[in-house]
Amino acid sequence: MKKLLPLVLLLLLAGLDSCNRTPKPLDPTSPAAAKAQLTVLRDSVDARWKQMMASDDAKVQATSRLLQQLEQQPGLSRAQLQPLARANDRLPRRRYTQQSMAASPTIDAYDAAQDSVLHLVFGLAQPATGQPSAPVQQLTNDIQAADSEVVGFRLRYDRAAKQFNNYLKLHQVELNSLGGKYSQLQPLPLFELQQ
Repeated sequence: MKKLLPLVLLLLLAGLDSCNRTPKPLDPTSPAAAKAQLTVLRDSVDARWKQMMASDDAKVQATSRLLQQLEQQPGLSRAQLQPLARANDRLPRRRYTQQSMAASPTIDAYDAAQDSVLHLVFGLAQPATGQPSAPVQQLTNDIQAADSEVVGFRLRYDRAAKQFNNYLKLHQVELNSLGGKYSQLQPLPLFELQQ
């Protein structure tokens, strides 16, 4: 019995040692490593896109609230504001997608439509006499702040998309060997104009 106890302990320790082994690192040139890295890069692109769209959605919603506040402002009628409200409500449906932005006129058309709405709304938000109400001023400031961030969001998105596109180009062989969707991947369109 005394001889059996050290043997059991030795086997138990050997079993625990095998559980604590770290997994073998991936070969950076392997298809599995390419797949893992591509997932990370795509997640980064998607996160930048979602942040940009959330900011734009918030800007459209703030513009809707501003138009509602303007209805209470003397000298402005609901009939004056309704066409602007409808134009603002149509903006999200007119907005570019990650695929449609490959045609830069799509981006330009959306930007022009939104700028047109905002220009008119900001003009109405400044009363002919006196100062705008506190809610009107706050919403105007919020919209202008969000509008000033558009270029930054687009630059961050482009940076992530370029990393994704470069990875696709450099690791095409590994990705093709994975087959399926990986062999069909195409570079992502950018906001930056291509030469």
